[in-house]
Amino acid sequence: MGLKVWIDQDLCTGDGLCEEIAPAVFTLLDDGLAYVKEGDKVFNDPGGAAGMADIPDKELDGVIESAEECPGECIFIEAE
Repeated sequence: MGLKVWIDQDLCTGDGLCEEIAPAVFTLLDDGLAYVKEGDKVFNDPGGAAGMADIPDKELDGVIESAEECPGECIFIEAE
């Protein structure tokens, strides 16, 4: 069973901790908000729950840490 991650941009504070902790999964765009990504594909259209990215096994610890440290509590991890 795989895990997916998404960000609620309405809650995002744009702090950038997620991008610092797991840059392979998170990115901040010009709008100052964080989005998830898979490789070069950024899930920003649509964002939110419709933009869920797979979490590579090697990135799982960083994604979990990002969700725990996020000041906006906007990172959500879901089972497929």
